[in-house]
Amino acid sequence: MTDDTLSGYRKSIDNIDAALIHLLAERFKVTQAVGRYKATHDLPPADPAREAAQIARLRALAKDAELDPEFSEKFLRFIIDEVIRHHERLQG
Repeated sequence: MTDDTLSGYRKSIDNIDAALIHLLAERFKVTQAVGRYKATHDLPPADPAREAAQIARLRALAKDAELDPEFSEKFLRFIIDEVIRHHERLQG
């Protein structure tokens, strides 16, 4: 027995997950370019002021979108930490 309603919800979730993966892939392509730029211009891999501004901006966006700002910050922090790790590798 199948539940068409549940199946429809799951299909929507699958589509959203696919979109998220593609967006993250595009984001990391750009941040890799930033990392190469930083490495060739002898800039530090991390920019704490930029990170703080981004976190504040995305927390506000999350609140407006009725998404838990704490969750959004944790999610962004995970992404930022990964980007910095990639930038450090490019400089090492």
